[in-house]
Amino acid sequence: MQNMRLVYIHDPMCSWCYAFMPCWTALQTELSIAVQYLLGGLAFDTTEPMPLATRKMVQQAWQQIEKTVPGIRFNFDFWQKNTPLRSTYPACRAVLAAKKQDVTSEQRMIEAIQSAYYQKARNPSLPETLHECAGEIGLDTNLFIKDLNSPCIRNELLHEIQLVRTMKVYSFPSLLLKHGDKSFPIIVDYLDHQKMLREIEETVQTIKNA
Repeated sequence: MQNMRLVYIHDPMCSWCYAFMPCWTALQTELSIAVQYLLGGLAFDTTEPMPLATRKMVQQAWQQIEKTVPGIRFNFDFWQKNTPLRSTYPACRAVLAAKKQDVTSEQRMIEAIQSAYYQKARNPSLPETLHECAGEIGLDTNLFIKDLNSPCIRNELLHEIQLVRTMKVYSFPSLLLKHGDKSFPIIVDYLDHQKMLREIEETVQTIKNA
């Protein structure tokens, strides 16, 4: 149907988004409608170290995910090798800067950031890590560095975050089936992409029959 799309709302440094990636990738291979990515922006820019209570909360989330989602593992060396920052906006802008160069680089940049953070214990709140990720997926790193903190990319991120807020989405990942000005939430399933596919197909059919 025209004007119908599945909106994926995420943050590249959201651990639950990382856990969702296998199912999300599988779901996309079977979708017959367009997909739109929107960045929710978990945490503002800051150079302040992450508070100890927040570090504990994030590590507990990683542990919970490992118990809940088969095959998902985290490199806990991150917490010894880095000074964590509670800042995801730089990584969000990196996704937009990658997309600006090549629209097909959007998901590849997300995956590169997640790999750097969760598997290689590198800090994606730092520009040098994001520059490395850009090089790893074959982007023009000089252009990427220029774009990363440009007014254009900064404004685009703020626009997407505001758009997400108007959709009343405050947790990530989230899925919305959009048809015109109407939104239909799709339940995120970390274990069975077929379950989400059936819900999407049923919702599409309901819209067609309305």
